[in-house]
Amino acid sequence: MITVQEVSKSYGTRTLFDQVSVKFIPGNRYGLTGPNGAGKSTFMKILTGDIEPSNRGTISRPRKVGVLRQDQNAFDDKRILDTVMMGNPALWEALAERNKLCEAEEFTNAMMDRLGELESLIADENGYVAEIEAATILRGIGIPDEQHSDLMATLPNDYKFRVLLAQALFGGSEALLLDEPTNYMDLETIHWLEEFLLDYKGTLIVISHDRHFLNAVCTHVADIDYDTIINYPGSYDDMVEHKMSARSRVESDNKDKAKKIAQLQEFVSRFAAGQRSSQVQSRRKEMVRLAPTEMKKSNIARPYIRFEQRKPSGREVVTVTELSQGFDGRSVLTGLNLEVTRGEKVAIIGPNGAGKTTLVRCLVGDLTPDAGTVKWGTGMEWGYYPQDYRTEIPGGVTALEWLSTFDEEAQGQQFVRGLLGQMLFKGDESLKATEALSGGEAARLLMAKLMLEKNPVLIFDEPTNHLDLEAVSALAEGLSQFAGTVFVVSHDRDLISEVATRIFSFLPDGLLDFRGTYDEYLEAHPLPEVAKKSKW
Repeated sequence: MITVQEVSKSYGTRTLFDQVSVKFIPGNRYGLTGPNGAGKSTFMKILTGDIEPSNRGTISRPRKVGVLRQDQNAFDDKRILDTVMMGNPALWEALAERNKLCEAEEFTNAMMDRLGELESLIADENGYVAEIEAATILRGIGIPDEQHSDLMATLPNDYKFRVLLAQALFGGSEALLLDEPTNYMDLETIHWLEEFLLDYKGTLIVISHDRHFLNAVCTHVADIDYDTIINYPGSYDDMVEHKMSARSRVESDNKDKAKKIAQLQEFVSRFAAGQRSSQVQSRRKEMVRLAPTEMKKSNIARPYIRFEQRKPSGREVVTVTELSQGFDGRSVLTGLNLEVTRGEKVAIIGPNGAGKTTLVRCLVGDLTPDAGTVKWGTGMEWGYYPQDYRTEIPGGVTALEWLSTFDEEAQGQQFVRGLLGQMLFKGDESLKATEALSGGEAARLLMAKLMLEKNPVLIFDEPTNHLDLEAVSALAEGLSQFAGTVFVVSHDRDLISEVATRIFSFLPDGLLDFRGTYDEYLEAHPLPEVAKKSKW
């Protein structure tokens, strides 16, 4: 069990949460939710002990806690398998000490006694099957056996992150604290992780912007709002419904109370100076009793995302003919032939490294293909949201100044300010320096640029990575209502399900072009059985 007693955290004059007391029970799986900036990662770091609360509140934790670390380069000089096993520090330290003792040429009695103690500790920590368990988890997250003895430095950053997730999952921890574990994961690996966590018997607390993942995994939701943390039973969708219903009830009750108070006030005003003083006093007391319930302002805010097109495109949007592209002698795309027409919404899915971003970069001209052609319709214009979107926004200017440079219709600064307001840049936040923007703010700013440009084709490469749940829902709604053509690379199943009318799926034997929704695609091509899971 993890117990939080009267914990507060503030930065300057801003309070994230105040005097929070909450319990996280073994066997329950909690989604920690709230908009960007609400304090989710801060609260998680308080739970892990990485930062201290602002007051003298207390945290009690189990002895063994698995934590998803965010420093992807911290283990570059370690073997991949060893990095996973470091997720159980007691076992790892015992193994290291035992191996060092065994290198001695002569053994004293004290050394022999210590070896016996270490062997007992290793047995208690299931150390004799530790490598098997670590290898099983690595396979599940997509790292094959032949790479397990390689150094972490040989992996790209997205796979380093997966190994850090495996490290958190390893060793039978009594609690798991996972901050955005589905980042950098493909759909099959997310499916594996869901199945793994559904078998977990300890206390799970997870932050995720993937609504489908939270609904699949969580038994409870701990929501940061109203300067506190409220525990709701059920999935994320259950929490939203309960929260909206509770607020609607309070608003309705307040309206009823206001009507009754108005009637009572009329009586008091008429007879205050008359002979009915006892009745007046009685009604004044009733007015006090009926005082409306004070409603704190919620910090939940959803951006308003609507994409328009200045002029519709022609029917033929883009034609790809015999497209091939490789890197370092490895073929990524081979002989692709595709044709996309006006109004289609194409989701591009598949394992990491399969070629999704390569295809997008060929489409927008960032890569010159080794062979084949990409032919866009006459005068075709597109808006592009790259995976490394921060490179699109230069430093040294304010958000307002940068966005104003794309106001080709000269609608004026007030219009651009209004657009920034829609994207949750309120008041002077539009004057924030671009280099000081958070990941979520930079993502919303780039989307505001796409809204301002009004191109008939929109191309997104992993747009949800730094968006909160409300922003992801707003993006899905905006793309589904867009009258133009969309290409989107994403692992967010709710986004794909709501938007896509066509699927480009990278499979081991090539690209599958499926004409239909994502749900129809899954019916025809269900995800493969997940890898066998290690048991806790």
